[in-house]
Amino acid sequence: MRIACLLDSDFEDSEFKQPYDAFLKEGHRVTVIGLEAGKELKGKKGQVTTKAETGIDQVSPEQFDALFIPGGSSPDHLRANPKMVSFTKWFFDHEKPVLAICHGPQLLITAGVVKGRTLTAWQTIQDDLKQVGAKVVDQEVVVDRNLVTSRKPADIPAFIRESSKLLEKVPVASR
Repeated sequence: MRIACLLDSDFEDSEFKQPYDAFLKEGHRVTVIGLEAGKELKGKKGQVTTKAETGIDQVSPEQFDALFIPGGSSPDHLRANPKMVSFTKWFFDHEKPVLAICHGPQLLITAGVVKGRTLTAWQTIQDDLKQVGAKVVDQEVVVDRNLVTSRKPADIPAFIRESSKLLEKVPVASR
């Protein structure tokens, strides 16, 4: 499965690295997409550094089977870019898997895709989600159709488990 990972600097180190490594181990191809190709991206704790393999201007969502949005400050940076927002919205319009943890749902709010959905997020984002019509539950992981969300680094094992289950359900023909 081809997974698009939308990422900018100041991401939450563990929320990127642990799921990224788990998805690779499961045989998926994960592409880090940034605001510009080749840009070095550092985690907010300074434990993980990666590079944007490609920029948002060089890809289209049709090239991917799923979307992964780590938390930290990265989603807030990304949602200021209209191309990142429309890229994200495409996955909801086409019922493709979306995996978002912690502050990741900030990008979903800006894309206008959370109204009527059940999800979770970092505590301070939960009220924002309620304000735009989402049903918010405070638990380690929530699965709502094609969307998997979690709250924080402590939830990563549950996030990986449920994300992997969702990815396994995607029909082979669309992989």
